[in-house]
Amino acid sequence: MEHHTGAVGGNELGEFLRARRAALDPRRAGLPDDGRLRRVPGLRREELAQLAHVSTDYIVRLEQGRTHRVSRPVLDALADALELAADERTYLFTLAEVARPAPRRRQAAEQQVGPELRQLLAGMAEVPAMLMNRRMDVLAWNAAAVALLGDFGALPARERNVIRMTFLDSAYRALFADWPRVARECVAVLRMEAGLHPEDPALAALVGELSLRDPDFRVWWGDHQVRGPRLLTKAYRHPVAGTLTLDVHQLSVDTHQDQFLAAYTAPPGSPSEDALRFLLQWSGPTTDRAGRTPDIDH
Repeated sequence: MEHHTGAVGGNELGEFLRARRAALDPRRAGLPDDGRLRRVPGLRREELAQLAHVSTDYIVRLEQGRTHRVSRPVLDALADALELAADERTYLFTLAEVARPAPRRRQAAEQQVGPELRQLLAGMAEVPAMLMNRRMDVLAWNAAAVALLGDFGALPARERNVIRMTFLDSAYRALFADWPRVARECVAVLRMEAGLHPEDPALAALVGELSLRDPDFRVWWGDHQVRGPRLLTKAYRHPVAGTLTLDVHQLSVDTHQDQFLAAYTAPPGSPSEDALRFLLQWSGPTTDRAGRTPDIDH
């Protein structure tokens, strides 16, 4: 399989269709074995055309980027034929819509953190929490997040990105008990965001850097897996707290549509809750609750 490294290429719709076609087992799709040798995995173009009730030439033109006008019934038929999950179906429809030039995002607005959000973070003393934009740049955080995940304030602003840290920051990477699963989820989230906002230069730069510097990212990006925000469960191997499993809640921010709050909680009464409580007691107040280092008198 070819692995493309651009954030969103000129034919993202065609690349996504090819990737999903290659990932689908013909037997699972209910197609009989015709005895012909398959040179590549997945469905042939004519098989996808048969399942979606369109012509093979139309599939060829879609995959080659020679047509972008796709009706909703055809998109539904393609999504059904490819057995797309809900996030993948949303992504397919988004790609078909953004084949036309999209408006530029307001980069400055998505980086701003209002006082009400800093106050909210400050009040979550027992819950690790941080504010991110849709690229997963970390904009603000509380002391509990520092204790659990590391000191974001010690990093240059451009390096405070959860996906970048997952691949390129060895200390952050080592926190995850199942790093490959977490990393692939990060790629799927970033791929979804790239489809929603192909005009974002910062996102394109992030994808370009990770593609150049990490071979795993390069391969997984080419797989075209996508995933939207949802509740996650992550297992950590913390140098102080030991092993703990936390739910990661992703909450949208009404006042800033490009921002969301990530909060980390443990099931009540679980060993992980005890481990998290111990960690927060052990760490003490190392930063203020709005992600800024306090002044220290010498």
